[in-house]
This record gives sequence, structure tokens and C-alpha cells, in this order.
Amino acid sequence: MKASILLLATLFATSVHAQERHIDCSKARDPKACEERVAKMKATHAQAEKACEGKQGAERRDCLVKSMCAQQKDPKACEERAAKAKGAHRDARAACEGKIGAEHQDCMVKQMCAESKDAAKCEALGKERLARREKIREDCKDKRGEELKACIREHRSAK
Repeated sequence: MKASILLLATLFATSVHAQERHIDCSKARDPKACEERVAKMKATHAQAEKACEGKQGAERRDCLVKSMCAQQKDPKACEERAAKAKGAHRDARAACEGKIGAEHQDCMVKQMCAESKDAAKCEALGKERLARREKIREDCKDKRGEELKACIREHRSAK
């Protein structure tokens, strides 16, 4: 169940958020079990990526959800959670419509965190992600193509 929630969170986060996400199992109650869940999550995601290769946009997202949920204990419940998350993101975008730049980003973070158990912590983490993303953008702004990809990878791994 926890793995499927993590998978869905990773799936629906923006690609930058998804790639920035790091799960620190050393802080978990059971670090070994956490490591196993993370390994399973990565394997599931890799399998879904392979299954959805060549698809783009909404078709790819739908394929990823179906593929990842198919590997869960309760695929139907997984797909329902995915639909709920997609709806929450759509609602957040609607609530933040008309806002631009940092104001829009702050609004999205607040909207997406409003339903979380610890909204303040969620917002703080969201703002940290935004700050990291902005720093990467600034540091890599003059790069293009493979050089840009290498710059982004370098900054992400330098946590």
C-alpha cells in the first residue's frame, strides 16, 4: 500500500520533482524494509517505463498508471487513488489560474498540501523543491542539449 502511494506520488509529480525526490531510509522505523520498498518501487517504475516506451503525453501517463497499478495487490484501488490525485492536481491548477510565476508556484504548493496530514511540513518541502529547481535553472540557463542534461544531473546528484 505504501509503495503504491509512493509510486503514484512519483508518477504525478512533475518530472523535476520526481527526479529530485529522495527517500532517506535511514530515518525510517525499519530501514531494511524501507530499502526493500524503494527497490520494489524502482523496479516497478522501470518496468512501467519499458512498457510505455514510445508513448507521449496523456497516453504515456495513462499507460504508466495502468502498468504500475497492475503490479499492485489491488489494481482497482490503485487506479482510484491515481484518479483522485489527478483530480486534486486539476483542482489545484484551477484554483491557481491567473497567477503567474512564483505566485502560481506558491499557490500550487498550498493547494496540493491542503489535504495532507501535515500541511505545514508539506508546504515547507514543496518550497524547498521549488528553490532547488530554481537554483538548477539559474546554474544551467546557458546550456543546451546534452550539456544541459549533464548540468541538471550534476546538480541533482550534488544534494
